[in-house]
Amino acid sequence: MRIENKKIAIVGGGPGGLTLARLLQMKGARVNVYERDVDKYARVQGATLDLHYESGLLALREAGLLDAFNANYRPGADKLRIVDKKGIVVLDEHVNEADELFRPEIDRGPLRKILLDSLQPNTVVWNSQFITMSPNGDGWKLEFRNGTSAEADIVIAADGANSKIRTYITPIKPFYAGVTVMEGAVYDSETASPRVHKLLNGGKLFVLGDEKTLIVSSKGDGSMVFYIGCKTDEHWMRNCGIDFADKAQVLGWFRQEFADWDDIWLDLFEKAEYPLMLRPQYCMPLDQTWESLPNLTMLGDAAHLMPPYAGEGVNMAMLDALELSNCLTNSLFLDVQAAIAAYENQMRNRASEVARLTLDQTEALHSPAAITHMLAVFNEPIG
Repeated sequence: MRIENKKIAIVGGGPGGLTLARLLQMKGARVNVYERDVDKYARVQGATLDLHYESGLLALREAGLLDAFNANYRPGADKLRIVDKKGIVVLDEHVNEADELFRPEIDRGPLRKILLDSLQPNTVVWNSQFITMSPNGDGWKLEFRNGTSAEADIVIAADGANSKIRTYITPIKPFYAGVTVMEGAVYDSETASPRVHKLLNGGKLFVLGDEKTLIVSSKGDGSMVFYIGCKTDEHWMRNCGIDFADKAQVLGWFRQEFADWDDIWLDLFEKAEYPLMLRPQYCMPLDQTWESLPNLTMLGDAAHLMPPYAGEGVNMAMLDALELSNCLTNSLFLDVQAAIAAYENQMRNRASEVARLTLDQTEALHSPAAITHMLAVFNEPIG
């Protein structure tokens, strides 16, 4: 084992980082995960996750956690309705007798709990927001915002889209993908927004029109999360003059920009929790490369950030974790640097292809022919 007697620090306690910790511990590695959340009870934001057999579910299977997943996923949450801006359903998976496990969905909170419960006690060091690190012998010394520090022989960045560790590996930066996403949540959706709740029917909505997207997902706690995607310039969020913590301003913006949309969608903004979150979408260059280091690498969005419209983010991160753990524990590699290089080459090639498909999907969903495109994807007749 290439990592025998080495202390490994994983920065970031999302699905990718926790999956890696579990897989490495199963093979006897010494691992700590440093997570910025105050504790394990912090609210886990975001929509449900659909895990794929060849990636996310494969990683859970190798981690011995598939039974726990099957006990916690939400049957029917993967059922999709494609809807036009007037609220007319043009495709309805709820009427199909598809295999429930085709795209099994699980809320982020339960998935995180499954992974946390699988780790050795005190693996995760909470309230550890990474600030900086410096060489320390053959390893690294990490510094955190709370004033603490840690030493490690190997550091793995699992710290997401805004990774602070990535710059220690490569200066390559992402490019703007042309779309800004606005995220909001409506709690107790059955009472707060009954029309959208009924249309959602415990699954997902893709609402398409006017080169805009509205994606709504149900959650097991009775809430729903929505994402508005609009073509904007890169700095629209900064320059638009709208305070997205101000409900009145947001409602005014929506009424103006979505004037031709049915007022059912206005319910989301009327009943959402404020402030809404805005996220310009970025993508790493498809041809990125760098020279592998002997004691530092990265996975997930830190390594290959891309827009969310192909549903590959969490799956890519968990597959990264599986491939990296396999390389680090493979005795065929002469040293850790060789193991990291093999992993990174494989990861970059895979991510490049997925990113290309994701950019194509992002463009198609924000085009005048978005509904036609989606119906073609599902092999449904048009009109």
